[in-house]
Amino acid sequence: MGALQALVLFLILRQACNIMAEDDELKTWMSATATYTKEAQGSIIVEGACGYGDLHKASYGKYSAGLSTMLFNRGSTCGACFELRCVDHILWCLPGSPSVILTATDFCPPNYGLSSDYGGWCNFPKEHFEMSEAAFGEIAEKRADIVPVQYRRVKCMRIGGLRFTVSGSAHFYQVLVTNVGLDGEVIGVKVKGSRTGWIPMARNWGQIWQSNVNLTRQPLSFEVTTNSRRTLTSYNVAPANWQFGQTYEGKQF
Repeated sequence: MGALQALVLFLILRQACNIMAEDDELKTWMSATATYTKEAQGSIIVEGACGYGDLHKASYGKYSAGLSTMLFNRGSTCGACFELRCVDHILWCLPGSPSVILTATDFCPPNYGLSSDYGGWCNFPKEHFEMSEAAFGEIAEKRADIVPVQYRRVKCMRIGGLRFTVSGSAHFYQVLVTNVGLDGEVIGVKVKGSRTGWIPMARNWGQIWQSNVNLTRQPLSFEVTTNSRRTLTSYNVAPANWQFGQTYEGKQF
């Protein structure tokens, strides 16, 4: 075997090992706690810290969660999926330990005026999930105020392609990226008009990305990179007559 062939084989094997390691990490159960908040239509805060707006329109709905500081990671975890199950509480956990899969959509702020075991459940370094009442009721009795849970990262299963919601103005262009499959956690976005090259966008907050380039009257393409370093390019997602406030659909991972 030649040196080039050996190098190619080594790179293929290393990539396979990285994927296996990632899958193993996704399967690891970790300990945390969970509570719920009562909101209309079974979802949690409509305007959460990830920028998704109406969680039902964003397709996350009642299966949404606010994460404590330790898990939220300054917003980079927005869009990630977690499987939760209630454990080690014979009074509050439902029989059979059923689980739910949630999307990270909001931040659960700390309250250092309360102890971390009584009210300050999102205090650093606690790992805590604030769920919708409806989702909480699928794993535990709603009479409970807080329950011990186990959680693990899982791949996000989405229907349809990535969604790009455009906002801003001619010289301050923003896009909200939603409905992201696989690890769901976007770490990089680039945009391209018909008269530009690829332009890296900066994270504004949550999963809202921004650019100061005027992209009006140009069809738009997007390149999205997730936390697992997978990159997906969707060409000409928005037509040349795209409008602010509209949502356009691209490919899916």
